[in-house]
Amino acid sequence: MADHDWPVVESVTEYETPWYDGGYDRVEQPDGSRKDYYWAALPPAVVVVAVHDGDVVFVDQYRPTIREQCLELVAGIVEESAAETSDVAPDPDRESYVAAGRRELREETGYAADEVHFVEEFWTATGILRHKRGIVFAEGLTAVGRELDDNEFLSVERVPVEDALAVARASPANDATIEGLLLARADDYL
Repeated sequence: MADHDWPVVESVTEYETPWYDGGYDRVEQPDGSRKDYYWAALPPAVVVVAVHDGDVVFVDQYRPTIREQCLELVAGIVEESAAETSDVAPDPDRESYVAAGRRELREETGYAADEVHFVEEFWTATGILRHKRGIVFAEGLTAVGRELDDNEFLSVERVPVEDALAVARASPANDATIEGLLLARADDYL
């Protein structure tokens, strides 16, 4: 990471978990004062906007963190792997967003996609997180069977494209789902 005019005097990882690391950077601010900026570092994730027969494919799952049942887009961690040179990857040691999106879609919904298009990559919650998110769009879906992880208890729901954003905005709204739908719509995928 570049320090710009905010040199990092000290960087401390205070804890490590299987999902993320947390700590702080002691930073010298432009006025010469020092301040600790706390962060959580998560692996990059992919969000999949998938359309099948005029419907957006959602998954319905319970999210223990917020204690809510959520209807959201398919999403998951971009796994460590040799990145494909033809697609955007968050870093050289991870699969591309396209490959991760294709895999997550198949695992969570049982659909294989003929086409997966990269839409956008961005940092999320930059005030506290070190976390990149990539959005992909999938189409030409064929049912092939699901391969859920041992912590995935979800059902697949389909929502007409014209209703998808309204459904995504209903409580409990999910940032990744809203972002994915808006970006896909802005790029004329929806």
